[in-house]
Amino acid sequence: MKTFLNALLFCLIMVPATLFAQTTVTGTVTDKANAMPLPGVNVIVKGTARGTSTDFDGNFSLEVSDGETIVISYLGYTTQEIVFNGQSTINVELSEDAAQLDEVVLIGYGSVKKEDATGSVDVVSSKDFNKGAIVSTDQLLNGKAAGVRITTDGGSPDAAPNIRIRGGSSLSANSNPLIVIDGVPIANNNPAGVSNPLTLVNPNDVESFSILKDASATAIYGSRASNGVIIITTKKGTYGDEVRFNFSSNISVSSAGEGLDMMNSEEYVRFIQEYHPNYIDYLGVPVGSVSTPENVSQVVNGRAIYDTDWRDHIYRTAISTNTNFSARANILGGIPFRASVGYTNSEGVVKTDDYERYTAAFKLTPQFLDDNLKIDINAKATYADKNAADSGGAIGNAIAFDPTKPVYDSSSVFGGYYMNMNGNLIDGRWNPVAQLLQRERPERVFRFLGNTQFDYKMPFLPELKAVVNLGLDASRAKIKERFSNNAIATYSVIDEGNDFVFNPGVNYIENQHITNATFDAYLQYNKSFDDKFINKYDVQAGYSYQNFKNDGNQERYQYNTVTGLRELVVNVNNPNNRYYNVLNLQSFFGRANIDLANKYLLTLSFRADGSSLFQEDDRWGYFPSAALAWKIKKETFLNNISFFNDLKLRLGWGQTGQQDITGVAGYYPSIPLFQAGDSNSQYLPNSSLYSALPFNPDLTWEKTTTYNIGLDFDILKNNLISGSFDVYYRETTDLLADVPVPPGQAFSSSFIDNVGETESKGFELNLNISPISTENFTFDISSNLSYNHTKVTDLEGLASIPTGGTVTGTGTFLQRHSVGQQAGSAYVFKQLYDADGQPIAGAFADRNGDNIINDDDRYYQPIAPNWTYGFGLNFTYKNWDLTTSFRGQFGGNVFNLNKLNYGTLESAIPNNNNSLTNVLNFYDGASTSSIYEALGNTIYSDYYLEDATFLRCDNIVLGYSFDNIIKDGVVRFYGSVTNPFIITDYSGQDPENFGGIDGSFYPRPTVVTLGFNFDF
Repeated sequence: MKTFLNALLFCLIMVPATLFAQTTVTGTVTDKANAMPLPGVNVIVKGTARGTSTDFDGNFSLEVSDGETIVISYLGYTTQEIVFNGQSTINVELSEDAAQLDEVVLIGYGSVKKEDATGSVDVVSSKDFNKGAIVSTDQLLNGKAAGVRITTDGGSPDAAPNIRIRGGSSLSANSNPLIVIDGVPIANNNPAGVSNPLTLVNPNDVESFSILKDASATAIYGSRASNGVIIITTKKGTYGDEVRFNFSSNISVSSAGEGLDMMNSEEYVRFIQEYHPNYIDYLGVPVGSVSTPENVSQVVNGRAIYDTDWRDHIYRTAISTNTNFSARANILGGIPFRASVGYTNSEGVVKTDDYERYTAAFKLTPQFLDDNLKIDINAKATYADKNAADSGGAIGNAIAFDPTKPVYDSSSVFGGYYMNMNGNLIDGRWNPVAQLLQRERPERVFRFLGNTQFDYKMPFLPELKAVVNLGLDASRAKIKERFSNNAIATYSVIDEGNDFVFNPGVNYIENQHITNATFDAYLQYNKSFDDKFINKYDVQAGYSYQNFKNDGNQERYQYNTVTGLRELVVNVNNPNNRYYNVLNLQSFFGRANIDLANKYLLTLSFRADGSSLFQEDDRWGYFPSAALAWKIKKETFLNNISFFNDLKLRLGWGQTGQQDITGVAGYYPSIPLFQAGDSNSQYLPNSSLYSALPFNPDLTWEKTTTYNIGLDFDILKNNLISGSFDVYYRETTDLLADVPVPPGQAFSSSFIDNVGETESKGFELNLNISPISTENFTFDISSNLSYNHTKVTDLEGLASIPTGGTVTGTGTFLQRHSVGQQAGSAYVFKQLYDADGQPIAGAFADRNGDNIINDDDRYYQPIAPNWTYGFGLNFTYKNWDLTTSFRGQFGGNVFNLNKLNYGTLESAIPNNNNSLTNVLNFYDGASTSSIYEALGNTIYSDYYLEDATFLRCDNIVLGYSFDNIIKDGVVRFYGSVTNPFIITDYSGQDPENFGGIDGSFYPRPTVVTLGFNFDF
């Protein structure tokens, strides 16, 4: 029956094609300005549903009858109509519509033409994306927009991104931008086991990014938009009868690079002999004590010296593949449709760090009721399976482990891995290879992201339409951590006589369900006038509902020395170890866009937000905005000046709010709650005592006010130079911050409060240049430059607020928010040096002249860079294409923790154990340092603070397109290298470090990729 229905449907679709005698016409559509082929151009027979779209190389093929009119249309270009009179080939050159600039810019709850945009909005489309080895959607955007800084926490396939637009506006509250995918705002909390939520969107499905930066653009999203908005739009179907397919696949080879220059075995033996002769007997292992004699390089004092490159043993040459298939068509004679599937298998350069992803997506955009009802249906399903390697611990131990020790010991009770022992106790460093290979932690997540949007134009009043959007973002995650039978899961050994008690088996399990629902409904009234001063106005008002539910449980196990088994730890007050948290946001919003005389644009918006994070009296926040744009090019005094193709001035003001502090304070920061006390720390055993969680009933909204002035320009012939320039000032008040509390005055050492103010100043420049455009050769440059400085102006009496990571040990915070200083600056001492330029141990500048070295002598140095930039060079020659992408920063600092830990003569000395520590190699020409590690104020010395300026080449891609292999198809082969080089004076591993502290950093790999893309 199913086969019969499919056949019948096929016949119904094909009947119209047999009614008239038709001829196949082929052709190519190119950009008139530069002769570049235009993919995705709509080619339709006027008055019919017959049509197609151009392929990757601008080619099309269409069935058409004599006398029919072919309509060629493309976003941002002037539409052409050609009457068919038997031509076999039709080649079309489309001109950019500079008069109207019909490029559509997505904004909150709608879209506008680019020429009508009043806010600061950047659009990055598929032609601008980074190319090469792309695993996560954020990698497409990195370095492509001014004021958008994306920094990952390392080179793992699932590395968490830190996205900042204009530096962010908060201190302790969430500073990531709101991300909206096909109309669904996603939550800021990730599914369990997912470091980067944007790995759960297939990059191959993404069509464009719209980045809303100033408050006049973002205020319509209210409380979730203080740090900007990134709207991600996925690819759509096509018009016409012809089904178009795309198949792409690539294979990548990744390597970790050289890393830190630590001493090898020979150098280390020399180092110990010269500087620490009392520790010679700590080198290597006693001859005959280890059952793997290979790799013994020498014997010193009866001890076998191994030549072990620990880094080489934990890293690997990683092989990754990425395959995608998609189909787009106009099904049932008039419904654009696109579907895709994808598979990614990505290996990290650290052993056992594996990431696998399956994706499926479809988009359906039918129209009904005489095209008055438009429905947009999106669905995306992703299944990700990764093994979360203990990369941080293994990398740290690989740096520090004595290179004279062996990796393996076949007689070892630890599964054949060498462990440094002191009697019956493991002493000092852990074998990093065993850390990776004796532990597995599969983290699996299934995620569905979808929405259905109904757009209904009232037939009795065509200017009025109603829009309803229903969205769902749901995920199911499971984590199960297990150690092998000869591993020690807790990294400790219990000494019971001569026997080792191991800790194998399941160590941790988590099951989590996240269900996030979105409901938007609004009315929009749009009216145009031909002969009035008010040329057009567009008014809308609506309601938004978002609910975020996080439901799960965690199971933790521990070893029972009596039974010899691992047993589940049960909390008598919560036997299921369950957590259940809900966050609810509800909003009312309105906006008016008014076009005056087709030259002046006015936008007004208002949003009221209610958040369940606050008490009822402080629950609602109110956020207005206003923007004005002047189309200078429309003025008569520029009519005859061909120098300007477009010129527009923008002014904007607006307020946004911030309430997202769940990552710091949990879901209920303003409500008094209690949790069961730890049974191991109760004064009265089994008394079921409870302790209060930190809360603040007076919490209210963090508020940000932004002023923006911008200029959009397009000048000289053939759009030679185009871009935008923005200057902004931003002030944030009632900062939500995690502030310290004096001992004995509260239930914890810190809690969330509204404290103080910050101000930000900056500018942004986007500049595109097309200096060469001929029939066979084109060359264009895309670039951006931004400056941002965020300063703390008030903390309401607090001297400073600690922030960021610790340097060594608990409470050793390097960074602070302090009044008059750049937010998150390093708080350090000024190091003193001898006549040879060497740092003097423990000697720091007495900056206040009181002859005492204490915190009053510390000063601030910025961590975040003020200047960031990016640029790309794009070449085409006939069928060849070459693209390059670069990005970097000027200024900022990074704390070289490895220099502190391993950069001194004393770094090697055992600390209450019998394990030596490797040190940075100074035998290659670098001078030794006499600074002692972690003694008093030394850990805060600015000697370890280094300039973080760098220029990184993100990718280089070379491709060639074959357009004659198959009819109506194009095959493009390409090769690329990702992260081929970085230029910097930083002496550590990587200066691009958002946290400001460079320690056990997962290296960003260099990736070589070969692939092809087949459009047919």
